[in-house]
Formats: sequence, structure tokens, C-alpha cells
Amino acid sequence: MSTTTEVGARSAASLRDPVLVGMVGLGAFTLLHLHDPHGSGSYGYCPFLVLTGKPCPGCGGLRAVNDLTRGDVVGAVSSNVLAVALVGVLAVAWVLWVARRMRGRRGRMIVLTPTTGVVVVIVMVLFGVLRNTPWGAWLAP
Repeated sequence: MSTTTEVGARSAASLRDPVLVGMVGLGAFTLLHLHDPHGSGSYGYCPFLVLTGKPCPGCGGLRAVNDLTRGDVVGAVSSNVLAVALVGVLAVAWVLWVARRMRGRRGRMIVLTPTTGVVVVIVMVLFGVLRNTPWGAWLAP
């Protein structure tokens, strides 16, 4: 029979990965909060934008996260609605991961199947194309 100390040690060990991922995410949010990406070139330049003059699906993502750290959801959505959705999905996935680990279940935060990967790529391509057309100009950063 295991002791309370052993159960606590196993529980703490099972939360190691979610805690590390949470710390990395918190660090990224802190960096984007402290070092504003709204200035041109503050984090470098998007190679796709430099080569084509058109925003890629990720353009505006850093500005969107910066706006989220400041509580400006409307500004975040206007910078990159796809990045805002991704932050929301990752936050929910992380909370569910922690809850699963606290119940003693193993597993990863997100498991991408080949089908899910294809859907993600298709959504990104469609978003990238749409934001560069007259119909989706409102999606451009």
C-alpha cells in the first residue's frame, strides 16, 4: 500500500510537464507584454511579407498576443483573429491537461492526428488567402 507521501510525490511528478509548459507560456506572454511588438521590426520581419508584400496567416499574431496581455480583445482580434483563437484553444487544452494529470491520467496536452494536422493547415491556408482578398481585407493586420 502506498503512503500519502508517495501519492503526493507521484502527483507532483505528473504535473511537472504541465507546469513547465505553463511557465514557458507565461514567459512568452510576459515578454510580449513588456516588449511591445507594435513597432515595425521590433521582433524582426516576416519573410513572407517582405517577399510578397502580403501578410501571412501569422502576421499580426505577436501584436494580438500583446493586446491580449493588456486586456484589449478587440485590438487582438483586429490584429489576428486566428492567433486569438489559437491562444484560447491552447489555454483550454492546458487547463484540461492539468485536470487530467491531477486525476492521475497520463497523456499529452494536445494530440494531433494526421487528419487534425491537415485541417489545421487548410484553415491556415484559407485564412492566409482570405485575408489577402477584397472580401477578407478586414482580416488583414
